[in-house]
Amino acid sequence: MSKDLRENICEAKVFEHVYNAYSKDVHDFLYYKYGSQFDPKDKTQEAFIKLWDNCKNVTLSKAKSFLFTVANNMVLNDIKHHQVVLNHQKVKPKSHTNETPEFLLEEEQFYERYKGVLASLSEEQRVAFLLNKAEGKKHSEIAELLGVTQKVVEYRIYSAFSILKKELEGFKIK
Repeated sequence: MSKDLRENICEAKVFEHVYNAYSKDVHDFLYYKYGSQFDPKDKTQEAFIKLWDNCKNVTLSKAKSFLFTVANNMVLNDIKHHQVVLNHQKVKPKSHTNETPEFLLEEEQFYERYKGVLASLSEEQRVAFLLNKAEGKKHSEIAELLGVTQKVVEYRIYSAFSILKKELEGFKIK
């Protein structure tokens, strides 16, 4: 291999030579440095895939360095990800709330009244209202879905909103 700089790694025979020459070394390097928990066989294969993807940018003389750097970086990224997962597992969710039992009961009763008033709306009003407020769709999107004009959608939403405000004192929604 005297034509180091001119040889194209994208050629199958040259790539095969690089694979045969360095695959065991890359695998052993990852295994000895990080152990088997980060799957050195897969990381070695992924490093060669990246070499193949970048074969036009990597010369034959730089192939070994490229492979070791890429493989090492992949394992380091896995380690960082593993540390993030462990940190999130340490965080314990709150097992208590600041709400009183009376508040929770009122909330449940209000929700039941809300469902009842929602059920009493016409189907057109309820569908338009829920598409807008529950699913966050814009008036134009709802009009297109329902096959009506945007003004009709606005009327249905605001009439539903008016009925909810009238039937449920203190009802506010954004």
